[in-house]
Amino acid sequence: MPANPYQTPGAKLADAAEQYGEIKILSAAGRLGRVRYIGYSIGMTLLMYLIFGAFGLIAGMLNAGVLAFIGIGLGVIGMLVIGIMLTVQRCHDFNMSGWLSLLVIVPLAPLVFWIVPGTQGPNRFGNPTPPNSTGAVVLALILPLLFVVGIVAAIALPAYVDYQKRAQAMQSR
Repeated sequence: MPANPYQTPGAKLADAAEQYGEIKILSAAGRLGRVRYIGYSIGMTLLMYLIFGAFGLIAGMLNAGVLAFIGIGLGVIGMLVIGIMLTVQRCHDFNMSGWLSLLVIVPLAPLVFWIVPGTQGPNRFGNPTPPNSTGAVVLALILPLLFVVGIVAAIALPAYVDYQKRAQAMQSR
């Protein structure tokens, strides 16, 4: 009996499951993709603002200005350390040394870490990061969303106030 040219291939394929690196936020080792870098940076900043606000409110109620200053200073130092670790991991993702993270002190240079894509497949710093979770994508989209909402509010609110004043002037006639 001749072989059917339309039959499925009979070759056994090895499971080529792609290896992913582990995500370590509190470490300078490993790799971190663009979306996670943006999301974690924005999420960390928003979280620290909330903590600073709560800490300042509590210190204000207790009349402890020095305590608030020390607490917020320690928070800023912690935020900088974590931000540097995230940036070093981001440098590792595009196969560069962590020393490139010193670019964060140059104005507009940190945008490099948002734009440059990571290396496909493993590099000298480890396996690629796992696919982005929904939470990381949502965190990364918060900044553009706030930007657009801010612009719309800056245009719409003065126009609405002007509309209210004109409507009140028309009613008082």
